[in-house]
Amino acid sequence: MSPTDRLTTALAAAARHASTPPRPTRADAGRAEVTTADADSADAGTADASAGAGHVVLADREDGTVVRWGAAVAKAHAGDSDRGHLAARIRIAGSEALAGILLPPLDPGFGHLHGRPVSLWPYGVPVDPGRPAAAPWEETARLLARLHRVPVHRLPGPVPPMRGPAKVARALRRMSEALTAPAPADPAARTGDTSGPSPAVPGFAPAPAARAADPAGPGTYAHPEAAGLGQVVAAAADRVARWARGIGAAPPSTTLCHGDLHLGQLVRYPAPTGPWTLIDVDDLGLGDPAWDLARPAAWYAAGLLDPDVWLRFLDAYRAEGGPAAGPPGSDPWPELDLAARALTVQTAALALAKAVREERRLDAEEGLMLDACARIATLPADLPARGAP
Repeated sequence: MSPTDRLTTALAAAARHASTPPRPTRADAGRAEVTTADADSADAGTADASAGAGHVVLADREDGTVVRWGAAVAKAHAGDSDRGHLAARIRIAGSEALAGILLPPLDPGFGHLHGRPVSLWPYGVPVDPGRPAAAPWEETARLLARLHRVPVHRLPGPVPPMRGPAKVARALRRMSEALTAPAPADPAARTGDTSGPSPAVPGFAPAPAARAADPAGPGTYAHPEAAGLGQVVAAAADRVARWARGIGAAPPSTTLCHGDLHLGQLVRYPAPTGPWTLIDVDDLGLGDPAWDLARPAAWYAAGLLDPDVWLRFLDAYRAEGGPAAGPPGSDPWPELDLAARALTVQTAALALAKAVREERRLDAEEGLMLDACARIATLPADLPARGAP
């Protein structure tokens, strides 16, 4: 059994154990336990033979492996998670102040499996990616506005900082690591179509370095060309305040933020028809509330999010009293510009790193984010732009 299989089997055992308590409440979150015994029994091959029969792996990444069994979900967080901050975030998720906003844990603490902290949560039905027209953008905006208005003094403290800027720094590191890894020696080993000009970055002209000489022909992602695209992302990062890319402390804040908002962070709970609820506490904390609007703002600015959807999202957030985008009828970009730049850089850096690892060209959506970085690279550093980034 591979290490990944052992982890997911152990998580399934933990989730199965947790699926029997009653629905969690804010006062008593089910008292489900995660112990190293779950992992030991799975590793030894002595777990119940049916332990893997009813589980579903919902996600398997280095920063989070998530397994469902029935009504319970077990999540193995990143091995390098700050244990104290994670414990605080899980306690905060169980606070009465966040009822109806953030999914409560089945247990207010966490255990460990294979050296990674593991938390337990009730299952909720996620957004259906196959029905984009039904995506709950307005409900998301209202949840964010309510989250941003929660009085911090009502939360179990201390409240850690929001981790958004740290994720920008991590994305830039991943891009750098991918670009400095050895390139394939045999051009024939590259995957994808390498003939003709690349459609990956439509209209991409601001940075000649992005089209560095590549003996394999235009449109391929030999490392010299990918390095040029990396220079564009790095130039855009230089137009982002240092704190927003994880260098130095962020400005003081008393606003609770999600830190990693996208449509994958919502579920209907109780399943299957309950109201929409935010999930995932890994980046939760005090910070600039504009960060939680930055990803849809960046997508809108890059041409990935329909303008009507963006305006409905923005109007719903403002109508619910959200503090991050200015009053209704005002230009939101002075408030959102910095965070939108940061999320554009993060998204482009991760996209380029992934393309290099997979030895392929950027797809159309990834190319739009590189285009946005090229535009950001022409803006004044650290200054709010009156208009989309």
